[in-house]
Order: sequence, then structure tokens, then C-alpha cells
Amino acid sequence: MPDTVDARRAMISRAVKIGKRLGYILFFAACVLFVVGFANGFTVPITSTITACMAVGSVILAPAIVFDYGVKKAVREELGIPRKRRM
Repeated sequence: MPDTVDARRAMISRAVKIGKRLGYILFFAACVLFVVGFANGFTVPITSTITACMAVGSVILAPAIVFDYGVKKAVREELGIPRKRRM
């Protein structure tokens, strides 16, 4: 039976991976749509879609990045790897 902490960390890690992938895909879609809009003229649907992609991408990506740092920090701490010192 796996440790509940390890199982939870693995579940969060999978959710983070999916969230980061989806967030970056939405940002990429916004960039592509921006180029299309720049080339063909910005219409209301293109502009609205760019804005929606940026907003939803931000809402998904920001927590995913924060949780990714948390999971990586927990793994490093559990393995006994010393923290990096800043000058």
C-alpha cells in the first residue's frame, strides 16, 4: 500500500502537469490568434478569443506553476537535498 503522502503528491504532480500543459497551450493559441488578427485585421471574435485564452490560461497556469514549485521543494526536502543559497 503506497504512502498517502506519496500518493497525494503524485496526484498533485499529475494535475500540475496537465494544468501547465493546458495553460501553455492556451497562451500559444492566443499568440497564434494575435498573428492571425494582425495579418487579417482584428475582429471582435478574434479579439474576444485572444482575451479569453489569455484569461483562462492565466487562471490555470499560475496555480499550476506555484504547486509545481511546492511539489519539487517537498521532494528535495524529503531527499535531504540542501536548499540553494542566494547571494
